[in-house]
Amino acid sequence: MTASNEVLLHVEKLVKHFPIMRGIIFQKQIGAVHAVDGVSFDIHRGETLGLVGESGCGKTTTGRAILQLQKPTSGQVVFEGVNLVSLEKQELRKMRAKMQMIFQDPYASLNPRMTIGEIIGEPLRLHGLADRKGSNERVVELLELVGLNPSYANRYPHEFSGGQRQRVGVARSLSLNPSLIVCDEPISALDVSIQAQVVNLLEDLQQQFNLTYLFIAHDLSMVRHISTRVAVMYLGWIVELASREELYNHPLHPYTQALLSAVPIPDPVAEEQRKRIILEGDVPSPVNPPSGCRFRTRCSLAATICTEQIPEYREISSGHFVACHMAG
Repeated sequence: MTASNEVLLHVEKLVKHFPIMRGIIFQKQIGAVHAVDGVSFDIHRGETLGLVGESGCGKTTTGRAILQLQKPTSGQVVFEGVNLVSLEKQELRKMRAKMQMIFQDPYASLNPRMTIGEIIGEPLRLHGLADRKGSNERVVELLELVGLNPSYANRYPHEFSGGQRQRVGVARSLSLNPSLIVCDEPISALDVSIQAQVVNLLEDLQQQFNLTYLFIAHDLSMVRHISTRVAVMYLGWIVELASREELYNHPLHPYTQALLSAVPIPDPVAEEQRKRIILEGDVPSPVNPPSGCRFRTRCSLAATICTEQIPEYREISSGHFVACHMAG
């Protein structure tokens, strides 16, 4: 199923700062962690937007802020024409049925004291959408949908492998027939042999139910396989966004070029001939990010303007956005 032109999710200037407090009795804020700092993008209905970047760049916080699991510091998150940031708790609760999340760690995201059937059926009960009989029927349907035996419904999470647990997580996310699913590195904790199975399952479900994914990952090869468009994040910013083929074939931002140069090529000759871009230094602290361009401290192209001015996030060609003074 190809993506439509309908914008399902519009994120504009999303900011999430975590305050740093000092003091035991009389606490005062002495700083803030700039986890997400002015992120903007659209996701169209039926597409998969890949969000990639190094650990700690703000990918997961972005996903959680979109779903309002963590309240944004500022910005807008417009889902199906409704700004989620301004909703009261009861209104937000109704909208949450249309937005779900698949968590990174299948071992930590399932309640060990609940059976698989109870875990998958819990969203239905919380939203009052099914009685006990209806919930049980839906659980059987969902288990079959994700490739698990319905008889597993009475088992507990510790009785399953990591891949099976993640399938349970996928089944739980589908229980309320959502439009948008945020996949927070859903395969990073799994064996390589199982990763492809889970990704293929997600693709099949997307075609079957016209789902829309925000796929957060650091595996660039897998992101290329599953995504329609890809956004690259660095230290709280989106530095480049383009269609999958455009971004992988014509990366414009130095950080994107460095990331892609680290992706292995299954051709020994091409792998030996290509040039690796090695980034020097470490990612700066999000508590005190650099002035101007945040990537300038590790960039070989950095000039004076990179220190003084924040690069404009602009459209270089149709659908290809980049935040870099040197791109053009």
